[in-house]
Amino acid sequence: MPIDQELLDILVCPANRTPVAVADAALLDRLNAAISGGAVKNGGGEALSEPVTAGLVREDGRILYPVEDGIPVMLIDESIDLSKL
Repeated sequence: MPIDQELLDILVCPANRTPVAVADAALLDRLNAAISGGAVKNGGGEALSEPVTAGLVREDGRILYPVEDGIPVMLIDESIDLSKL
């Protein structure tokens, strides 16, 4: 389910207020490979076991916020640190 462009234009990372963009398929594939290997935790320290089907990535490419059922989950505890992949 695509994210409405008007919503995307106003969303920012809650940690540093920088813009976010839709994560591409290659990034999601890399992330899901790491999740299946048991190597990914969210910002709250919880190990991820389910694949991420959509996400918003911070403009510096370091943090991803998952999108669940078309709704961006813009919570720091739910964020995924991509620099550790």
